[in-house]
Amino acid sequence: MSFEIVGTEGALCGHRFPVGDAPVTFGRHTDNTVVFPGRAVSRFHAELRREGENHVLRDRGSSNGTLVNGERVTEHLLLPGDLIAIGEETFRWEAAETPGAPSDLPVTQMFVRPEVFSGPVLNVAVSGGGPVGLAFALLLDHLLGPQVSVTVYDSRWTREDGRVVWKDERQGNVRRRQVVTIQSRQFLNLSEEMRERLFAPGEYTEMWPSGADSIGGLGPRNIRIARIEDVLLRMCGERPDRIRLVPEKFDVTAPGALEGRHVLAVCEGSRSRTREHLTGRFGQADSGIYSLDGEHVEDVVLGLQVRSALSDPATVLLTVAQNRFLLNSLRGEGFLNMRLTDEEAQEVVGIDPVRRSFEQCIGSRPCVMDRDGDGDFACSTHSTLFLPALVKGSKLWKRVRQGLEFFAVPEEDLSAVTAFRLSMVQRPRFTAQLRAETPASPGTYGFLLGDAANAIHFWPGRGLNSGLASAISLARSLSSAWNGRPFRDADFIRHEAAMSMLQYRHKSRAWKAMVASDEDGVTSTVKELIARSLAGEGAGREADTEVLMERLGSIRSRLAGRIEGLPDDGALREHLARLTDETLRSLVAGGPWDTLTVGGEEVDIDIFYREEAAQPARA
Repeated sequence: MSFEIVGTEGALCGHRFPVGDAPVTFGRHTDNTVVFPGRAVSRFHAELRREGENHVLRDRGSSNGTLVNGERVTEHLLLPGDLIAIGEETFRWEAAETPGAPSDLPVTQMFVRPEVFSGPVLNVAVSGGGPVGLAFALLLDHLLGPQVSVTVYDSRWTREDGRVVWKDERQGNVRRRQVVTIQSRQFLNLSEEMRERLFAPGEYTEMWPSGADSIGGLGPRNIRIARIEDVLLRMCGERPDRIRLVPEKFDVTAPGALEGRHVLAVCEGSRSRTREHLTGRFGQADSGIYSLDGEHVEDVVLGLQVRSALSDPATVLLTVAQNRFLLNSLRGEGFLNMRLTDEEAQEVVGIDPVRRSFEQCIGSRPCVMDRDGDGDFACSTHSTLFLPALVKGSKLWKRVRQGLEFFAVPEEDLSAVTAFRLSMVQRPRFTAQLRAETPASPGTYGFLLGDAANAIHFWPGRGLNSGLASAISLARSLSSAWNGRPFRDADFIRHEAAMSMLQYRHKSRAWKAMVASDEDGVTSTVKELIARSLAGEGAGREADTEVLMERLGSIRSRLAGRIEGLPDDGALREHLARLTDETLRSLVAGGPWDTLTVGGEEVDIDIFYREEAAQPARA
């Protein structure tokens, strides 16, 4: 008698698969007979073997077990009508309707989603489930459909009511609250569903004018990064048949971590441990190009969560006119970023009021300190208070208050404080073969994406734009190159070129925001120019005010055709009159955003993928 397994629940519901003499194996690894991804499916989950006239099902040490008729089994002699449950798939063991099922069919092709696709599945691991890692997974699903199985790892997640969600502060995860700016070049390259769900009405604004990076006149869009994370995670969770979410840290050092993986995408962020472990493959980063007089340049930025009363046009004008403060917001709520001098950065510490010890948590991890019931800024993770806000004589806190005044933020509308560092390095490569092909396992290629490749932070969204572009490029390269055969270096020429262009363009822009040259061509860091102004007397209040007014007027003239409602001279003079002499001096010394120097042609990922862009996504 011949037998077959019949899908009764899950993605293979309704499909009949004849069973011959050859063993049938189940799991998410591509070497299995029946390949199907799922949150509860192991790489090599279960095996069905013929023993004489009988067939025996064995669990292969899977993490979540194999069920027969609702009971977990290690080994089970199958009888007609038995129900086999593996992950979210359920099969019924039946006598075949047509006797004599052939035993020599190519079962490895016969069992893999026969309704849509009968070739090998691309097995992708993503280390880091932030916006870049999640977007990459969704783009692969959009482009390759059933030809890809993606597993995303992130220890910042947990399971709740059967879903994977972000941990909260009580669980040790402080969510990011920044507002980021997504350029149209990036959001137009996302799938239509991603765009519709991310940029729903009321969830974004167009604060900044369209520019060189705007496609079809569409301007950049301001959106909360937490919304991006929530929406993309929810979308990935809705695709358990092709995207598996694992609320754990990916451990590249674990035995078999790369076994069966065709691709490892490293999206863990700028301090990626996976990338550092693989330095021998990706190469050692060089900080020399971002140094002055032999010293690596690093900026420390204080992030102030605020609610501003200024209109978007006024905010844009005041932000572009100087290099000390940058406000990026969504309807007035967002983060006011303050560039610190080296002396000020030394003040960015927390104090434990019980042990009376100092903690660098805010300046090095970084942590977010929320205003508590006493009006202090407290770190819930390390039980510390933000020291500058407690010290009456703190120069830094006085200057923070001036930043609030500059953007019309009442001090009670400052709700949290954090800090981050901008420290760039040049990476030699972003693509590397991590593991050669063996008879038992495919070769593995590794890729650096997002901040793991290029960390750029001071301009809100600059790093995310670069990260999304890198995810778009790799997804397109993989969808073009995957044919079931081992990858080659040549398959990723376009992606590596795109990554090099992104590094050059975005980091050169960030570097121009960190340094400035005087009329003699001498280059100094912007933070040092600000520090000198704070230590000196300057030209005087009236002269500094006129310099700023001239600068604001020039910028207003350039923006007038793209932004309505810019403040007039009277409103600007009244605004500047609220600032101290020291603050005016520092705004003059830091200079304006050098939009001419950093402007020009943007990186267009589409130039590498014109042919693929014209083709529809695979079903």
